Amino acid sequence: MMRRIIFFCCWFGVLNFASAQDRGFGAGIMVGAPTGITMKLWQSHSAAIDGAVAWSFERSSSLQVNLDYVEHSFGVIKVEKGSLPFYYGIGARVQAGGDAALGVRIPLGLDYLFAHDPLDAFVEIAPILQIAPSTTFDLDGAIGVRFFFGQM
Repeated sequence: MMRRIIFFCCWFGVLNFASAQDRGFGAGIMVGAPTGITMKLWQSHSAAIDGAVAWSFERSSSLQVNLDYVEHSFGVIKVEKGSLPFYYGIGARVQAGGDAALGVRIPLGLDYLFAHDPLDAFVEIAPILQIAPSTTFDLDGAIGVRFFFGQM
């Protein structure tokens, strides 16, 4: 099951790479709950698919895969260089390992887009409604950076 989810995430990214309009595809690292690899694929000037393959060290350790659709609100916070949109969205979290689970994520964050470098830096919290194997609430939170390919 986990291999199918990872395959879907990677295949979805490959199919949509050509349609990215703003800053293309980026990959990097994130630290927090969970800690691992983060990816972002812009779909338009304000919309993106955001994902992660990471390790959760909470309670019992587990592999975690997130896939979210996020919208960015530019202009909420003004900065002198670059931009700092607030973003929000909806997505899914799948955990495998100690506590296998499936949940719905609502990511909220700030994403600093550097003016002249193919980088972004973000901070995010994501309330989660776990729907399987039982219904509970959880919270993810992380900071991270990504490099956007082909944006020199």
